[in-house]
Amino acid sequence: MAAGALAALPCLALPGSADAATGGGLGGPRSAAYRNPIVERRADPHIHRHTDGFYYFTATVPEYDRIVLRRSRTLQGLSRAEESVIWRKHATGVMGAHIWAPEIHRIGGKWYIYFASAPAESVWDIRIWVLENGNRDPFQGSWTERGQIKTAWETFSLDATTFTHRGERYLAWAQHEPGMDNNTGLFLSRMANPWTLTGPQIRLSTPEYDWECVGYKVNEGPYAIRRNGRVFLSYSASATDYHYCIGLLTADADRDLMDPSNWSKSAEPVFTSDDTSKQYGPGHNCFTVAEDGRTDVLVYHARPYKEIEGDPLHDPNRHTRVQRLGWHADGTPDFGVPVADATRQNEGA
Repeated sequence: MAAGALAALPCLALPGSADAATGGGLGGPRSAAYRNPIVERRADPHIHRHTDGFYYFTATVPEYDRIVLRRSRTLQGLSRAEESVIWRKHATGVMGAHIWAPEIHRIGGKWYIYFASAPAESVWDIRIWVLENGNRDPFQGSWTERGQIKTAWETFSLDATTFTHRGERYLAWAQHEPGMDNNTGLFLSRMANPWTLTGPQIRLSTPEYDWECVGYKVNEGPYAIRRNGRVFLSYSASATDYHYCIGLLTADADRDLMDPSNWSKSAEPVFTSDDTSKQYGPGHNCFTVAEDGRTDVLVYHARPYKEIEGDPLHDPNRHTRVQRLGWHADGTPDFGVPVADATRQNEGA
């Protein structure tokens, strides 16, 4: 969660990293700019900016069989950063198929990766799992399988993210609720530790608007950002073709996040496909900050074409993209529209 801006710290280049000598930020010290896509064929992107001054990147690979990691001192540098495979799916049993949507977080002096997977023998029984690494460098040491995060039901669940607010750690995720006429809704729970929920879990959102129910009735991919006295939770909706889009939940930062009545939901999507820029199905986003330590940045995936042959899940060309996240006068996030490929976007653009 981009709960606060972190200033970039000077540090040495490390193995598995790239340092863009010409910069890559929005209005940074060298007036650099981003050029999309940042990383091709990487969906569900997650970028964590750590206090060591590096951006750590992970995402879903098209083969759905492994978890990869990159790092760079700049966002643009992730494009050419060496990619390391830090974990592979099991040949049989649990964690054997559909390795989806990893997120990397630093919690209590250790690294954690949250991801979704299914048994090799039952590939749609998808659940949320956690890896842990106690090494200071996530490219070193070993990744311990901490096991499945147990929710209230043994049903289809995925896209876990974690954030802290007022000293409490929370997990937000997508799951099918028994008895509901949908694919997935969004849920929230406090955590006892990085791999255990304390309960209870509450439902934050279920697909209800037409734009959330195209192809599939889906709310998924939640991610939190706290600004201007509010907690915002973005999420993705509908099928993963060009109908895929982003919605927004909002809560007052002083209210109890575990009370569903304290959350409001956007009646319209806040980020959608754009025929002018030719970016389609933007979604499964996260937030980070630019190299200047102040400018908020939207990270997401999209395809550069609208029509897809066959199942969209078999189309590999969801590319990782970044662009400036603006703010409306009322303090709510301004997602804008997906910028065109190969477009450089400066802070003042």
